[in-house]
Amino acid sequence: MSLAAVTPPVMTLNRNTIWFPLAFVLFEFSVYICNDLVQPAMLQVTKDFGVSTAWVPASMSFFLLGGACLAWFLGPLSDRLGRRKVLLWGVASFVVACFAILTAKNIEQFILWRFLQGIGLTFIAAVGYAAIQETFAERDAIKVMAIMANISLIAPLIGPILGAWMIEYLSWHWGFVGIGIVAFLSWLGLLRHMPKAAPVVKTLPLKQVLQDFKDVLSNRQFVALSMSLPMVSVPLILWIALSPVMLVEEMGLSNIQYGWSQVPVLGSLIIGNLVLIRMVDRLPVGRTVQLALPLMLVGALVMAVGLLWQPLQLPCLLLGMSLVAFGEGCSFAVLYRFSLMASDVSKGTVAAAVSIMMLLVFFAVIELVRVLYESFAIAAYIWSCVVVLALWFTLPRQVLAKRMQQG
Repeated sequence: MSLAAVTPPVMTLNRNTIWFPLAFVLFEFSVYICNDLVQPAMLQVTKDFGVSTAWVPASMSFFLLGGACLAWFLGPLSDRLGRRKVLLWGVASFVVACFAILTAKNIEQFILWRFLQGIGLTFIAAVGYAAIQETFAERDAIKVMAIMANISLIAPLIGPILGAWMIEYLSWHWGFVGIGIVAFLSWLGLLRHMPKAAPVVKTLPLKQVLQDFKDVLSNRQFVALSMSLPMVSVPLILWIALSPVMLVEEMGLSNIQYGWSQVPVLGSLIIGNLVLIRMVDRLPVGRTVQLALPLMLVGALVMAVGLLWQPLQLPCLLLGMSLVAFGEGCSFAVLYRFSLMASDVSKGTVAAAVSIMMLLVFFAVIELVRVLYESFAIAAYIWSCVVVLALWFTLPRQVLAKRMQQG
C-alpha cells in the first residue's frame, strides 16, 4: 500500500493563487529556452569545438536523458521533504549548471553540462507539476497547466529567433548567462509564493519506494495514458532537435529565416493551448484530445506529401507541423492530468514515473531518428512522426475513452 497520507488543501484559481504558478513557469521557461535557444546555436557550438554537426541532436537528447535519470529519486524525495524545499534546491542547481557550462573546453564537457542542465526537467515534471496538480482542483489544474504552457511556450517561439540572432552578432555563451539570471528570479518568486504544504508521507523506506513504483507501473491505465504523452509530444521534440539541420543545412535557409520559420509551428502550439483553456469548461474533459489527435495525424501526412513533390517540401513541412503542434496544445495538459490521477500512489512518485517514461522515450526516439537521419534525411523525421501518431490510435485511444466514461 502506498504511504500517501496528507492531501494538500485544494485551491481555486484567482489573483492571489496565480503567483505560485507564475513563479514556477518562469523556471519552466528558463529550462525550455535553455534547449530552444541553444539548439539553433549548436551549429556554431560544433564549429567552435571543431566537431561535426552530428553532435547537434546530442545536445538535446542528453539534455532529455538528464531529465529522466533522477526522477525516480526526486519525486519520492519531494513526497517526504515537501515539494517546496526540493523545488527550490532544484532551481538553484539549474542556475549553477547554466553558469558552469561557460567553462566547457570541449564538446564532451559541453554535453555533460547539458546533461546536468536537463535534470531541471525532472524538477518541473516530478516535483513542480505534482505540486500544481495537488494545489488546484481538476479543471483549474488543467487551466493552470495550459496557462503555464502558453507562457513557457514563449521559449520555443522566441528561442530560435534569439539563437539565430546570437549566432550572427554575439556568442552562444551569453545565452546561458541570461538563462541563469531568469532562473534565479524564478527562485526568488518561488521562495516567496510557493505554498508551504506539509510533506505527503512521513517516511521513505527504499522498500516502500520500490513497491510504490511497482504499483504505479503495474497500473494498465496509467501506463497507457503515460505512453500517450510522448506519442503526442515526440513530433515537436524531434522538430526542435532536428530542424536546425533540416532547414539550414539541407534546405539552405539562413539562420534568421530558420528562426522565423518556427513562428507558425510554435504559434500554433500556443493557439492550441488557448483553445483548450476556452473549451475545458464546455466539453467533457478529454474530448479535446479525441478531436485533436486525428488532426495531428493529418498534419504528419501533409508533411509526407512534401516528400513526393520537392517544390512543396518546405510549405508542407511547416503546415503539417503547425497542425501537429496545434493538436498537441489541445491535448497535453489533459493527458498529463489523466496520467497523474490514474494511480492512488503519492503524486511525487506518480509524477516521477510519468517523467521517467516520457523522457526516456524522447531520448531513445531522438537517438534512433538521429541515426536514421544520416541515411534517409528528412524522410526519417517525417515517417517517424507518422508512425508515432498512428500508434496513439491503438491502446491509448481505448484507455482514454474508458477514462472519460469514469467521469
